[in-house]
Amino acid sequence: MSKIFNILNGDALKEQFPSAILGEKIVARLCLVDGPVEGETVENLFAVRAKFIAENYPGFTEADYFKYALETRTIQEIPANSTINLWFEDDLFCQVNFWFILDFIKKDQNYTINLVRPMKHSEYAFGGMNEGELIQAFDNKIQLTEIDQKTLKQFWNAYQENDLLELLILADEVKAKFPFLKPAIYAHLDRLSKQSRPKTALKEIIKELKTDKFGLVFQAFCKRESIYGFGDLQVKRLYDEIMLEGSET
Repeated sequence: MSKIFNILNGDALKEQFPSAILGEKIVARLCLVDGPVEGETVENLFAVRAKFIAENYPGFTEADYFKYALETRTIQEIPANSTINLWFEDDLFCQVNFWFILDFIKKDQNYTINLVRPMKHSEYAFGGMNEGELIQAFDNKIQLTEIDQKTLKQFWNAYQENDLLELLILADEVKAKFPFLKPAIYAHLDRLSKQSRPKTALKEIIKELKTDKFGLVFQAFCKRESIYGFGDLQVKRLYDEIMLEGSET
């Protein structure tokens, strides 16, 4: 009998994961949407990520990063002929992690790979779903064919190489089956533009709320720009940049 593995997008989902859904759980504690992602090997990539996280996320060390990365590495130990359920949301944060994981999974192992998505997109996504809704999302999972897997893996390569045109082309190729990819790609392009969409949104929120209290600004940002899926650490980095820009004018 083949084994079942559920690769989860974070610890929050692990805590609320329905006991009725069988299989081992692996938490992919990644944040590839923020910072550099260069590296010809996984070892190179994780070294680059560890350095970035330690330098930009207060309270985190390189050792912390490598400790968290250990669980992600177990993905390559999944035995052949297993079923792998990938639990990822539609936002840019989750999608970049999903592309990487799909590329990271060992090749030629005769896996059955499924994508489990939330039934609706919101700032809460899986976090806002009860046990019954999570089971329903699991029941509606999408089996990824070999062609699907081959195409979706290319998203990680294009993202890693910052090939924006290729990302758009790929999203257009699979829009019939995976329509949620295009909004995430466009959100990625918008944040790289001169008028960075996330920073513009933060400035507008601060102006509209007439406050620069981070907690209130963060909550409003999550509702307005849920397509990014940013957590407090990612938004705080952008917020601090805005505050610094304001102090220099």
